[in-house]
Amino acid sequence: MSSSSSSDSSPVSSASPDTVLPPAKEPFTLTTVVTGAQMLFVAFGALVLVPLLTGLDPNVALFTAGVGTLVFQCVTKASVPVFLASSFAFIAPIQGSVASFGIPATMGGLFVAGLVYIALAQCIRVKGVGIVHRLLPAVVVGPVIMVIGLALAPTAVQMATGEFSDSITHSQALILSLISLGVTLLLSIFGRGMLRLIPILGGILTGYLLGLAMGIIDLSPVHAAQWLALPSFTAPAFEFSAILFMIPVAIAPAVEHIGDMVAIGSVTRRDYLKKPGLHRTLLGDGLATSVASMFGGPPNTTYSEVTGAVMLTRNFNPRVMTVAACVAISLAFIGKVGAILQTIPTPVMGGIMCLLFGSIAVVGMNTLVRAGDSLTAPRNLVIASLILVFGIGGMQVGGGQFTLQGVSLAAILGIVLNLILPPAREGE
Repeated sequence: MSSSSSSDSSPVSSASPDTVLPPAKEPFTLTTVVTGAQMLFVAFGALVLVPLLTGLDPNVALFTAGVGTLVFQCVTKASVPVFLASSFAFIAPIQGSVASFGIPATMGGLFVAGLVYIALAQCIRVKGVGIVHRLLPAVVVGPVIMVIGLALAPTAVQMATGEFSDSITHSQALILSLISLGVTLLLSIFGRGMLRLIPILGGILTGYLLGLAMGIIDLSPVHAAQWLALPSFTAPAFEFSAILFMIPVAIAPAVEHIGDMVAIGSVTRRDYLKKPGLHRTLLGDGLATSVASMFGGPPNTTYSEVTGAVMLTRNFNPRVMTVAACVAISLAFIGKVGAILQTIPTPVMGGIMCLLFGSIAVVGMNTLVRAGDSLTAPRNLVIASLILVFGIGGMQVGGGQFTLQGVSLAAILGIVLNLILPPAREGE
């Protein structure tokens, strides 16, 4: 994973001479605003799912996702097109911590977890990004990016088939998810002009209108909601036990952050590990998590589904995420609009997630292809195979307060194997 001027063995290799890279920043236009709103819709399902599962306030999560994204953009000088929102890696720890210590103490633990990110960022700043290149060659990064997408595939399918929706039958869920997915595909492939830039928004709107026609959307929360409402902010309280409970959890999503940065870099053909630098992106992620905890929101992380949306729309302008963040903050205070968003049927989001998560896996495949390494060489075969099986198969290491699984386990396994296995022999 060297800079764009290095050889093709880099997972973030340079674009071909006939590839026209978009400018790093573009002015705000109507297209930017519409696409930014679309990015929020893409992240919305997962964004509010975390607080709903952990007992936190969804409107607070919406607010802290917007604020966290703006904090990240300030740290990285608005150079990376990513959106930060609720982290799935913290769901189980938050549930356990809330049950044992309460929400304020849990927020205190999450604040310190954000400081762990910041400490790791400073280590990378001192040692340099070169250490990341040595630890994460293409044979590690490619499969890890694939795991980021494929490990989420069951969640997308469960959303699409209605397993998270008590009031929607399996057949109704399939109709909603497949039609929403179909509209998204049609707009992304055959759309022209503005329509091609909003395939996801088009799919969501179509699915929502279909849900209304089928009579499966309950609008009573919208009628009951106020137009303006203050989210239920919660200040953190610092208890040593809660802090010790939460600190180890920060290691796993910090490792996952590297894969997310490489994934978005592969999509945009830019090496974000070099510019603005992994130390800056990790610092931004850590600050966003700590800031979120100050308001009672879940920890923030870079969203893989938004990376898929960036790939699908081909809109690489980081200002799109600024718009998404501002819309998220605004919606957090508009009760009726927030209520409408929460009535979007889960299968509608699930159908579109099937495409987005698959897109992430394709980015990982492309990373391996562009690197040109032989995957039949024993060393590469072992590394790639175990990363995929451990990451997707549900392998867990540890227990109790700290468990490694999924993307985090896959990434750490790949790093360790890359360090301990002897280099491939010539001709392999």
